[in-house]
Amino acid sequence: MNSTDARTAAEPLAGPLATPHRALPPADVFDRMCPSRGVLEHVTSRWGVLVLGALDERGYRFSELRRRISGVSEKMLAQTLQTLERDGFVLREAHPVIPPRVDYSLTPLGREAARLVAGLAHWSEARVGAVLAARDEYDARGR
Repeated sequence: MNSTDARTAAEPLAGPLATPHRALPPADVFDRMCPSRGVLEHVTSRWGVLVLGALDERGYRFSELRRRISGVSEKMLAQTLQTLERDGFVLREAHPVIPPRVDYSLTPLGREAARLVAGLAHWSEARVGAVLAARDEYDARGR
């Protein structure tokens, strides 16, 4: 991400997303009491990153999403979706049909977060070789 992208991502939102639920002091993720730390934890958790990334591709039903994110348990996927929905990143649409059908997609806020964490995910894919080489070097030193 270049500095322009970082500035754009950090700029305040306009419209209904800009209206805070309540008056908050300036955000500081390094302060353990700041609510922004919890938001960061939800977005950057192992499953949070993968759910946001998958939903940035397209909307999914629960079972499709579980297949897309290899290794996630049903329980963890349900918890992650509920957390991201509560934070305003994921939209859950239940359709009154038999059998029941629930679709998940990103909200505008979720799409913004997904695009930011996608950069980190793509970087990790591109640099995994360098990381594995560093691990091998570290391990060879006998630590």
